[in-house]
Amino acid sequence: MNKDNYRKTPYNQPLIEQRADPYVYRHVDGTYYFTASVPEYDRIILRSAGSVEGLKDAEEITLWYKHESGEQSLHIWAPEIHYLEGAWYIYYAAGDKDDEWEIRPYILKCTGQDPMKDDWVEAGMMQAADEDEFSFHAFSLDATVLKHKGELYYIWAEKTGVGKQISNLYIARMESPTKLATAQVLLTTPDYDWERIDFWVNEGPAILKHDGKIFLTFSASATGECYCMGMLYIDEDEDVLDPHKWVKLRYPVLKTDAEAGIYGPGHNSFVKAEDGVTDLCVYHARQYDEIIGNPLYDPNRHAMVMKMKFDEKGFPVFDLHENLK
Repeated sequence: MNKDNYRKTPYNQPLIEQRADPYVYRHVDGTYYFTASVPEYDRIILRSAGSVEGLKDAEEITLWYKHESGEQSLHIWAPEIHYLEGAWYIYYAAGDKDDEWEIRPYILKCTGQDPMKDDWVEAGMMQAADEDEFSFHAFSLDATVLKHKGELYYIWAEKTGVGKQISNLYIARMESPTKLATAQVLLTTPDYDWERIDFWVNEGPAILKHDGKIFLTFSASATGECYCMGMLYIDEDEDVLDPHKWVKLRYPVLKTDAEAGIYGPGHNSFVKAEDGVTDLCVYHARQYDEIIGNPLYDPNRHAMVMKMKFDEKGFPVFDLHENLK
C-alpha cells in the first residue's frame, strides 16, 4: 500500500518514519539518542538531538553495516543504546544468510565518549553465565538492560520448544556489559489469546520505573495488526530474579485503535521528556492494516510518541490520544 493512503488523525503522525523497534535514550547531559531497525535490516543507525522532537530532523549516521556472509549477515534488528560502566554499548540481534532464523544477540562498543563521532567496534555475542546451559542456543533477540540497586540485568526474548517455537522473556543478572552472571530466569511466556495470534510471542521488553514499582512492557503476537503490548510489574524492593514476584496483567495495555489510525503498536521504549519528570513512550505502529505479503517486511512501521499518564494506583495508562503537541 502507498504510505499516503491512510486516514490521517492527530494521533498517528510519526516522530520518525520507517523506523521500527525505536529506542530513545536520554544521557546525563540531556542529549537524546535514537536508534531503531531500518526497513532493509542491514545496518545500525544513530541520531542525537537536544529534545525528543529534535530527533525528527536530526542527522542520521550509520555506525555499522552487516557482514557480507556468515554471522551477522542478515536481519539486523532492534538495536538499543546504553551507557554502562563508563562506556557506550549497543545491543542488537542479527542472523545468518545461510540460516536466516539463526538470530543471536550481539554487542557494539564505542571506542570513545562521543557515540556520534567516535568509532564503534564489535564486542561479540552476549555471553551466557558459565553455568548456564540454555541461553542463546536458539532464536534470541530484543535485549534491554535494567539498572536496579547498583546491579545490571539483561532481559531478552528467546524461543524454546520442539515443533511450534514459543518466544518467552528471560532475565539474568549481568557480570559485565558483555557477559551474564546468572542463569536465565523465565519471566513470561505467551499465556493468553492476545499473545498467540499467528505466533506465540513475548518480545521487545522495556522498563519504566514509577512510584516504587518497576513496570516491564513487552510485545505479543505476530507483527501485523494483531501486534500489541502487555505488561508485568514488581515492587522495587522485591527480588527481580524471582519470577513469582512479578505480576502479569491479564489484558494488553496497548493495541490497535482504528479510530486513532494506529495499527499494530508495540516494541516500545520509555524516556523522560526534557522536563525530567514526564515519561514518554516511544513505540512503533502502522497507519493502516492492509498489508501485502509478510508484515515483517512491510517498511511502514513508524516511530511514534505518547505522553504517559498514571492512574490513582500509580500504574501507567497508555492513551493513544496523547501526543507531543
